[in-house]
Amino acid sequence: MDAGAAGWCVLLDALAAAITGERPERRAVPAPRRPPDLAPRSAGPRDEAPGRDGPGYEVMYALDAPDEAIGGLRRRLAGLGDSLVVVGGDGLWNVHVHVGDAGAAIEAGLAVGRVHRIRVTCLHAARRPRPPRRGRAVVAVTAADGPAALLEEAGARVVRHEPGAAPSAAALAEAMLAAGDEVAVLPDGPEALAAAGAAAERVRGGGTRVAVLPITEVVQALAALAVHDPSRRFDDDVLAMRRAAEAMRVGRLRFAGGEGAGGGRAGEVLGLVEEEVVASGTDPATVARRVLDRLLDGGGELVTLVVGEDAPDGLAALLQEWLRRERPDAELVVCEGGRPDCPLLIGVE
Repeated sequence: MDAGAAGWCVLLDALAAAITGERPERRAVPAPRRPPDLAPRSAGPRDEAPGRDGPGYEVMYALDAPDEAIGGLRRRLAGLGDSLVVVGGDGLWNVHVHVGDAGAAIEAGLAVGRVHRIRVTCLHAARRPRPPRRGRAVVAVTAADGPAALLEEAGARVVRHEPGAAPSAAALAEAMLAAGDEVAVLPDGPEALAAAGAAAERVRGGGTRVAVLPITEVVQALAALAVHDPSRRFDDDVLAMRRAAEAMRVGRLRFAGGEGAGGGRAGEVLGLVEEEVVASGTDPATVARRVLDRLLDGGGELVTLVVGEDAPDGLAALLQEWLRRERPDAELVVCEGGRPDCPLLIGVE
């Protein structure tokens, strides 16, 4: 039996021992001979065992995707590498492939569904990238101009991506290697988090220490970067940044697209805290005040507003006046140039 079958037998033996109190004795069983019709084919250019010139990475991940999308995914992955296995059903799939570009294999999965439990292994130790020794650094990911400028001003190396699209795992890996030998990564959403995880696995083999923080909004990245201290131990610094990000309460505005298209009636503005709709209406300023009121209900010292391209003129000024009147103890930071799909992003810490 192979390693996977042996592991399965260990689990079954443990279960039997727990129930009966007796551990089964297992004897060695010769491996079955391969039937003639299953003999391996003559190795072609794409069937060679991984070597110095073969695929560089083994990519595995779980995928939530509709069954009808899997045929196209298989064709896409078959064009990228070999040793392809896609198994599952009823919307849940496990993907395995050997490729030269791990990021492209992950992006193929992101194009058809939700990718998680990503694992990337370098097949050739000699080809693992070697990072320059430059100390500790922070790599931040964002799709918005305004936050990118703030993150760069605070000392982060910024990787940009298009709104609604996942950043390139290859670009993230390159940024991590260029940043230093201890790198904290601040994503800005689930897709960026998945890509950052894949990129981190790609560079760790070369000696780089990488910590990817579970961040889903860029305001959390700003909070994390505010407490970054390279003089601390790496693990302590990452823990402090993670706590700062988790302590930030996040809200946002979203334009409703009608029933069945994001909730709400067409023309309405929805106010969300985390992913829960807490307010709705036709006046963005009124909805934003309700969201702010909910976020500040548990206290708060600093309010960050990231104003998107589709925000009404003067929205930030109206909210600033409301805060000055209702919550004079809260400091306000306004960042213009947010994502086009989010008229207003709010963070309270």
